[in-house]
Amino acid sequence: MSGPSTRLKITEIFYSLQGEADTVGIPTSFIRLTGCPLRCQYCDTAYAFNGGEWWEIDAVLARVTEIGSRYVCVTGGEPLAQQGCLDLLRRLCNGGFRVSLETSGAMSLKSVDARVVRVVDVKTPGSGEEKRNRYEELTRLDAKDQVKFVICDRNDYEWSAAKVRELALQAHCGILFSPSYAQLEARDLAEWILADRLPVRMQIQLHKILWGNTPGK
Repeated sequence: MSGPSTRLKITEIFYSLQGEADTVGIPTSFIRLTGCPLRCQYCDTAYAFNGGEWWEIDAVLARVTEIGSRYVCVTGGEPLAQQGCLDLLRRLCNGGFRVSLETSGAMSLKSVDARVVRVVDVKTPGSGEEKRNRYEELTRLDAKDQVKFVICDRNDYEWSAAKVRELALQAHCGILFSPSYAQLEARDLAEWILADRLPVRMQIQLHKILWGNTPGK
């Protein structure tokens, strides 16, 4: 019988355009792991909280190789909630893929393969999960990595801008500000960033502009 580190519960594996972060617009293979210990009020992947199917890591690698994209994004749910995720990331890197990990600010990054591009979603007050942030983990990030703040309203913006300054995030990683879909007008966020001359990159979720909240896109 396979051990826990060789199997993962997966909601879907699909091919689409990357909608966020530094590779936005690039065709990418996505591996969406099942399960998440957080319950952000704006979550757009609640369908991944439960269900899913068990996959051997060898089968996941075979499927990603079949898709044929150099870029692979491991997401969730919260992928690091599964022990086998660390082995999956390592083996994807060993396979020559350019691997990114979308994770919350609530999980340890200590054992994540150093070759992985880590995109850490710092939870704002508007998410309802601010208390879950582990700010000490952000010190592990480097120039290839990014932190993401999903902004729900002006209060979230002020809080996030203060965190950027307090933690001096621009000194060691990229910073992404994204308007919460259907909660904050993108133009408002753009105007706030420009007015305050914040050292951040604004992003709008490309996949939602193209396909809305369609699973597998």
